Amino acid sequence: MSSNHSNESSTILIDGKSVPFTKGQTILDAALASDMYIPHLCFNPKFKPHGSCRVCLVNVNGHASCACTTPASPNAKVESDTTELNHDRRVLVQMLFTEGNHFCPSCEKSGDCSLQTTAYELGMVSPHFSPNFPIREVDASHPEMLIDHNRCIFCSLCVRASREIDCKDIFGLSERGAKTKLTVNSPTGRLGDTDFSSNDFAANICPVGAIIHKGVGFANPIGQRIHDLSTHQIQALDGEDA
Repeated sequence: MSSNHSNESSTILIDGKSVPFTKGQTILDAALASDMYIPHLCFNPKFKPHGSCRVCLVNVNGHASCACTTPASPNAKVESDTTELNHDRRVLVQMLFTEGNHFCPSCEKSGDCSLQTTAYELGMVSPHFSPNFPIREVDASHPEMLIDHNRCIFCSLCVRASREIDCKDIFGLSERGAKTKLTVNSPTGRLGDTDFSSNDFAANICPVGAIIHKGVGFANPIGQRIHDLSTHQIQALDGEDA
């Protein structure tokens, strides 16, 4: 009896599949550990999840919850791959595409981009909403790195990486809502006036093409990029950019 109880207390049901988990794991942790894909954008195992993108929203025992912040609990019934949830996720991704300036065919992160592959996963075939075409600058002031603000999805991963791992506090997010923008903590607001390095963790964590290395370009040929090789978001699993 105690053995059966132990087994029951260490599994969670996701879309009808029994998935094991250990104490302290979230629903998303357990799913990823079992190679079960739940769409997500702002999650990275290096940091405490905060559920800002809402793409990993699931139904837990009939209630909506973020998979990245909700602890896995014994015998919980989780629904993820449903028509309704995927529709809501697709709307969120469509909004991200239209509120920025994302031109995938000419982007160096094409094939390595979490936003792009999530759109493919969710069956997004058009932006649906009218594009905003905001006026956002490209900061090329740094000798090694470039920031294309047009592609930023405000996931805050670079902010957290610079603050918590690099201990430099290079980046920040200012304003709110549609006015949100990525800022650089320097007297001029330019990346070139900081001690940012291409070896910093924050330089290699961007899930899209907002922070990229200069002089690299399309290093990996089509067919050999991260999401060409797998439909799952590998970079979220290993915590680093390719």
